[in-house]
Order: sequence, then C-alpha cells, then structure tokens
Amino acid sequence: MNIPEMAFQVLVRLPLKSLARFRSVCREWKLLIDSEFFRDYFISLNSSSVSWSIIQTRHHILSLDIVGHHGCKTWGLTHFPGSFVSFFAETTIRKLQVLACTDGLVLIYAEASDGTPMHYVGSPLFQEWFQIPLPPDIHLQDDHKRFNDSGLVTKMQSGTVVSYKVVWLIAHAFARVDFGIYSSDTGEWEIKKVPCLHSAFWFSHHKPIALNGILHWLSNLTGSFVAYDFYGGHDDDDACDIIHFPDSGKDDELRRFRRTLSTSEGSIVYFNEFGGNGNRILRVWRLVKYTDGPKAWQLFREVSLVTLIDLGIYYFPVVMHPLNSEIIYLWSRNKKGMVLFNLRTHVFSLHKELEDETKCMDGCTLSFNRCSEYMESMYGYFFPSSYGGTNCLFASQYVLPRWLHRLPRPQPS
Repeated sequence: MNIPEMAFQVLVRLPLKSLARFRSVCREWKLLIDSEFFRDYFISLNSSSVSWSIIQTRHHILSLDIVGHHGCKTWGLTHFPGSFVSFFAETTIRKLQVLACTDGLVLIYAEASDGTPMHYVGSPLFQEWFQIPLPPDIHLQDDHKRFNDSGLVTKMQSGTVVSYKVVWLIAHAFARVDFGIYSSDTGEWEIKKVPCLHSAFWFSHHKPIALNGILHWLSNLTGSFVAYDFYGGHDDDDACDIIHFPDSGKDDELRRFRRTLSTSEGSIVYFNEFGGNGNRILRVWRLVKYTDGPKAWQLFREVSLVTLIDLGIYYFPVVMHPLNSEIIYLWSRNKKGMVLFNLRTHVFSLHKELEDETKCMDGCTLSFNRCSEYMESMYGYFFPSSYGGTNCLFASQYVLPRWLHRLPRPQPS
C-alpha cells in the first residue's frame, strides 16, 4: 500500500462512522483500514470515549435506550445508539422484541403474521442481520416462547467480535439446568445439561448480564447470583458458579436497596447504600474471582453520600459507567433527573429529561427517551420490603465496540 503519511494521520483520527464509509473508496483504503496496525493505532487514540446507552430490561420493542450517550469521539454518532436499530424482514411482522444486546450485537425475536417465530442476530450499525434457525428438537420448537429466557455472549479478539453464541435457558427443579446453545462458529444448536444447585430459584424472567463470554443471572435467593462461562471449555460435569454477594450476612440488615449487578471497566460490579449511626455510605465491590467466598470480591470504593443527602436528592441506583468506574448513575425522584456522581471527587451533575441535551462527565452528549416514565414504573422494585425482597435487574448497558467488525457468520458446509 502506498498511502501518504498525512492521509494516514487524517484517516486514523476520523470517527468509526466515517471510516465505515471510506472503506469503500478504493481497495488501498480498505486494506489500510482493515489492517491490524491501523486498528491498534486507532484504538490507542480512542481509549475512553465510546457511545453507549442505559437500556431497560423489561419486554420492549426496538426502543432500547432510556438514556443515550452520543457525540463521542470514537463513533461520532449524532443520535443515541439505539436509534440505529432498524429491522426489515421478508414477511409481515406482528410482534418484534429485543431479547439481548452484547458488544454491539443485538438478538431480536420476531413473530410473523401467521405466528411463525423467528430469531435474528444483527449488527445494527452495519444493518447486517442473520436469521437463527430454530432448534431441531420438536419439543424446543413448540416451546419457542421461552426464548424470553435468552442471552447473547461473544468472543472478542483485539476489540473485534469473532464469534457469538445465543443461549436459551431451561431450568429444572432438580439441581440441573439445560442450555440450548447456538454457535456462530458451527451454525448448529447443542443442548448442554449443567449441574446447578437451586436451579428452580433462578430469576429467569429477568435478563442476564453478559461479560467476557459469561452470563450472570440474578436469583430469587437474595444472597447470591449464578454465572456460567460459555467459552470456558467446560467438562461435561462442570457446574454453574453460584456466587454470594459480599454483603450477605451481618451487613444485610443495613442494606437500603435490593441487590443488582452492573459492569464497569471489564468487571462485574455490585454497589449498595448502607446506613448506621446516622450515616449513609455507598460501597462498591468488583468481582475478581468466580468462586464463592470472601476472595470473590474486592471492595474498591466506600463513599459518604452526605453531599447528595444535604441537597435533598432522593435517589436510587441505576448503573455504573461501563468505561469509568469512578462514575455512578442514580435516578432522583424528587428532582426527576439522572444524577451522575463521581465517587472520587464527590462532584455530581443533574440532567433532566425535559431539558436540552447536555454534555456529561465523559464528554459525550446525554439524551433521554421516556426515561422518567420507566423509572417511575420501576420505583417499587428497589427496596427490600417490596415484592419479597428478591434481587432485581431493571437496567443494563449497551456499549458500542471500539472498532469496526462485521457480523460473524457460520462457514458454509
């Protein structure tokens, strides 16, 4: 390739949205942009600014975002990421539902006018969609509505998705769970029977969180959650990991909110507020080992919330910033807005849905999509005294990748 240095320096500083178009200018530019050197150089220049969204986890159609971050340097999007999710099928659709989002990919359930179920995995930014075949077992086909208990995991290499798996959960009452797993590597389904204690108590109608090829399910057993690594090379008798939360036991009675999970900087995180002696303390733990016991968690933040309390902000936690573990998102009921609170500096900012779009702490533009309506509907789920005190996942994150990648597809046989 004979690309002038000045042209290279210009191209590598463009947002991914522009690079996706410039790949088609000529063969030389396509080879350059697709090269590992160009990719690595681009990622090194854009290490912190990526468009992402806070998404709801209840049954929803193509409106993913309740809070969107756009205008970030890496992608250069002018709207929040979920607005790019559009879908076209060759037949009339009477029902459409987003089941899972992971590393820029989306799993969609579609129902034709005659009731035929269809499932697609796609890359919305490239408008690439692939229809997932139904499992060959007739009993699984008859029970296709249980695809609501679905997950999507990916395998990443150098910031690029090279493989994905669609996971269908079938829990049993006798310490076992069946996973129906579709792999983009093989283009086939397999049924994996996995030992799992308390499988009947899985809170399977809540969406799992995917991270690093692992799905994490909250449980009706309030002190624990369940995890399974779908790229871990398990033996046939390997069981699911059951991990207790770090505040199980003596601190449980001081916990203010029901337990939930979030992700930040490549780790599962858990946070909650604790009272006692007139103080309110926010504690944040990072999961460092998939084992049960005190070595599983690292306490890396313990922050007084007196700044928020003195200002009369009545709040509940939402998510951590996925790329910056110093920033936590809280919803204020009395201020009717999203509070971004910096755990290191104790500085916060309040963003309201009815106001103009504003810059947030990571430099991106913050926008809302019926966020207040959703937060009010979820309010009752936050407190342990409500609904039996079970764990709750009501919001998650949809983070765009740091680099262009096409949708992995099975190799033709």
